Parts: sequence; C-alpha cells; structure tokens
Amino acid sequence: MEIRAAQASDADHLVRFINMAADDLPLHFWRKTVGPDGDPWALGRERAARETGNFSYRNAWVAELDGEVAACLLGYAAEEEPGPIDPGTPAIFVPLLELEALAPGAWYLNVLASYAAFRGRGLGSALLAHAEAVAAAAGHRAISLIAEDTHHDALRLYAAKGYQEVARRPVVKADWQVDACEWILFTKPLSAL
Repeated sequence: MEIRAAQASDADHLVRFINMAADDLPLHFWRKTVGPDGDPWALGRERAARETGNFSYRNAWVAELDGEVAACLLGYAAEEEPGPIDPGTPAIFVPLLELEALAPGAWYLNVLASYAAFRGRGLGSALLAHAEAVAAAAGHRAISLIAEDTHHDALRLYAAKGYQEVARRPVVKADWQVDACEWILFTKPLSAL
C-alpha cells in the first residue's frame, strides 16, 4: 500500500469518495446546483480539482494498492473560532456545521472512504493513522470527524482507534433519501498518539 498526496487528476476518484462518505449528500447538492440539464459529477470534479477551498485535492491523500486508487482521506484545519452559521445555509447542512463548531481548532477529517472492492484490507486504519500524523505535524492537539449512525463499520473503527463521541445532531433529510437518523461528532486528542 502507498499513501500519497492527491493530485488534480484524482478529481474523479475524490468526488466518488466524498459522495460515498456522505451517502449521496454531495451528489444531491450538486444536482440541485446544476439543475436538470447540468452534470452534477462535472461540478464535483471541478470543485475537487480546484486549488483552494476545503473540498480540494490539496487537502486529500489517496491510498493505492497495486497501482490502483483504493481509498481516500480528506481533511483540513477547523476554524479556531467558528462564527455564526449563515442564515442562507441550506437546512440539510446546518447540523454538520453545528457539530464542526464543537471541535474548534481540531484537524477535521471530512472524508475517509474506500472502494468496496478494497474494503477489509486495512486501508481505513492506515489512512486514519496518516490523518492523525498529518494533524499532529500541523500542530493540532485534536482530530475530529463526523459519521452517520448507519455507518457501522466506520463507527467500530473509530471506537477501536480511541475516538470518543462528543455530540449528535439529527439528520435533516428534506428531499435527500438516506437511512441515517443522526450525525455523530467524534474527537481524539492527538497527545494520546
């Protein structure tokens, strides 16, 4: 296994990983953004290939097995002093922003996902350890992440690796079709490494 910094050319993989990690919420949002005649995946790839913004290849790493992209992590520094949530924010994103604000200054692990064909081979553990090393090297004292209550394998992994539940918020579904009922914020102090 090799873990490497993502490149703009990985954008197609990155959009698939972020969409997997959030049960089609990104795709749902991109569809609304581009309308019925637009290509939501193209919008996602454009965002992933950009140089700036949280959802940028510059904040991502990919794991390769036998030269194939198999998994991804994407993360960045959370705001030190989160401000109020913009009143124009779509309701579906408000619980996520509320939870992110409960871990100010942490390194926020936004995406940890792997293709189904590569699951069960230690990629999640390796990428989680890599995320913790990146966060510690950047001077963060904690790492945070948000998971859905239906992602049972991920929840077991986080518990096994020392992540503690901090808070929950209900999933706002509106017209997004998802089984999850709650978002769960986890944190881990990096001094425990």
